Amino acid sequence: MSYIDPPTSIPFLLRALLWAVELRLGRKLLGSRILTWYPKAFLGSGIMEGLDAHDEPEMPRRLLGLVRIYTSFLVSCPFCIDLNSREFDRKAITEQEIRALQGRIPMDEVPTLTDADKAALRYVECMCKTPLEFTTEAVENVKRRFSPQGFVILASTCAQVNFWTRLIQSLGVPPAGFTANCEILDLEAYTTLKPTR
Repeated sequence: MSYIDPPTSIPFLLRALLWAVELRLGRKLLGSRILTWYPKAFLGSGIMEGLDAHDEPEMPRRLLGLVRIYTSFLVSCPFCIDLNSREFDRKAITEQEIRALQGRIPMDEVPTLTDADKAALRYVECMCKTPLEFTTEAVENVKRRFSPQGFVILASTCAQVNFWTRLIQSLGVPPAGFTANCEILDLEAYTTLKPTR
């Protein structure tokens, strides 16, 4: 259960936009529904989501998928893991790669991860630390393998997922069931609500 319920009445324009997104994803989106309490947050988040990178020459869909999934694991958002990992195998992401993104095996032991993949993912690690902490090596490895445009796509994709993970988790939104039968993701291990001691 989320920490608060969505409004019982959603303005027509927001309802129409919500309907279109939910139709495309095939699921009700509790987080988006809750955001309709404050239409500026709903619309601003939706615009940002609509402008994200999907498949760029510098950053192909598979690598963007790895970045989104890894960010979701690093910041511990079960909803985001669920959403970003849906059909990971159709995105050419393997179960071994998922285990590496979860930290269960070292990335260097995964032969399907390229040097560019690992450079991008190590940069994502830097972006997800609190406080932020970038190593010269991580920055130089990304600059060596990606153009300035690729660098911005990587940073903005990770930042966007960070935005969503923190917003979704601050509202207590549970997974939506995109990967309900996928035990490898271990969504329960990433629950952020902890009992008071």
